[in-house]
Amino acid sequence: MQATTTTIPLTCSLFPLQGSHGAVGPSKCNHPQWRNLQRKCSQKAFQITAQFELKPPPYPLNALEPHMSKETLEYHWGKHHRTYVDNLNKQIIGTELDGLSLEDVVRITYNKGDPLPAFNNAAQIWNHDFFWGSMKPGGGGKPSGELLEIIERDFGSFENFITDFKAAASTQFGSGWAWLAYKANRLDVGNAVNPCPSEEDKKLVVVKCPNAVNPLVWDYTPILTIDVWEHSYYIDYRNRRPDYISVFVESLVSWEAVSSRLEMAKVRAVEREKEEERKRREEDEDIIDDAEPAQMYLDSETEESEVE
Repeated sequence: MQATTTTIPLTCSLFPLQGSHGAVGPSKCNHPQWRNLQRKCSQKAFQITAQFELKPPPYPLNALEPHMSKETLEYHWGKHHRTYVDNLNKQIIGTELDGLSLEDVVRITYNKGDPLPAFNNAAQIWNHDFFWGSMKPGGGGKPSGELLEIIERDFGSFENFITDFKAAASTQFGSGWAWLAYKANRLDVGNAVNPCPSEEDKKLVVVKCPNAVNPLVWDYTPILTIDVWEHSYYIDYRNRRPDYISVFVESLVSWEAVSSRLEMAKVRAVEREKEEERKRREEDEDIIDDAEPAQMYLDSETEESEVE
């Protein structure tokens, strides 16, 4: 899929208003955050590129057979995933979201649980890219090394994790996703209601999300997902979602990808802690710097009073 390039004047409707099924509606949006962003748009015409492209799965479309058919991939990736990409590029072109990373678009448009119209398409693109990378031909089985050790530490056993993961995927009502995620930093995530407020930080958790929502909005780092929208399994399994979930775990999961993602999540958590500590030191230094002139002034007043 080629990037879309156009030249338009930014008088800026920001995003077209989108209904729940993706239909484009009136261009004027009354959402307060949109109005704030609208005021920042330039009136000057300039070149804009809507850059998101449809990424292919990291294997041929028939590579997951017989567990996931080529026909499923042709519809799921070739039609559903493609539509999310096309719609998002149309929504963000000429807005302040154009040029941001997909992950940043997801976080910004989630808008603390009051999603902006671009959220569903952006999140579904991110989720599907991540889902394709969660599988491989000849996958499944059991992980090894540090990943297995951490799973056993946080769930009691690998079997307990599988039970929790299958339960999350099978009990997600309607459309959605089940995830294994690394919960790294703080109980108060700020952006939404924390789904695991009693859990400790720096551990793995299983969560489920409706529709396009993913753990990024809670400041968690996903490391594995399964898509439980019906179009992900109906061709191969009809309405037998539990069978699809079992096959995914037993024959499709790429534990190498999950292990690599966990390592990156841990590195990211350490980097963020260092950055937050640096910001705290700078804030402390600013407080000290602001306080010093006031203290010097008071000392001067005291000295003058004593002289009199």
